[in-house]
Amino acid sequence: MRHCKRGRHLGRTSSHRKAMLQNLASALFLTEREFDPAIDPNVPKTPGQIVTTLAKAKEVRPLVERCIRIACQSLQAARDAEQYATRAARGTEQWRQWRHSEQWQRWAQARAAVVTARRRVLRLLRNKEAMRVLFERIAPRYENRSGGYTRVLRLAKPRLGDAGPRALLQLVGKHDRVLRKSVRPAVD
Repeated sequence: MRHCKRGRHLGRTSSHRKAMLQNLASALFLTEREFDPAIDPNVPKTPGQIVTTLAKAKEVRPLVERCIRIACQSLQAARDAEQYATRAARGTEQWRQWRHSEQWQRWAQARAAVVTARRRVLRLLRNKEAMRVLFERIAPRYENRSGGYTRVLRLAKPRLGDAGPRALLQLVGKHDRVLRKSVRPAVD
């Protein structure tokens, strides 16, 4: 019997499997960051998608969805905290006054939910850069969406070497098809 053995093993130990899924999720989020071709030559062809095997894509999808959901839920708390924040530069006299005021207490209390969400995502991903991209670029895009942030598309060509089935793991909304109304040609 398979009690407490859900999910795919993918031919790896549990620690190796967990690290691999964290790396896949981080790689998906990192395709959305800003790239400078002069500094980093590994610019992705299409941001918001990665190519992997079908089994890995199906297994990493719940992790990606959970991270995006956590980030989206913290956006309202970030906006609430913004009204108590100061525009003064850190270390200035005006900032010190704000730091010891009632305004700072309210800001810290409102910001607590955002900090907790960031820590939860960091625990899932183990990558600070991927977490930053998720909270700054990806989560605002999906704020009004209640789920289904990713899609898995099976590719026609198998992987070279072992002919494993490949798949695209994509963020929804970036590569959506646009429905166009067909127009009949005019008949003379």
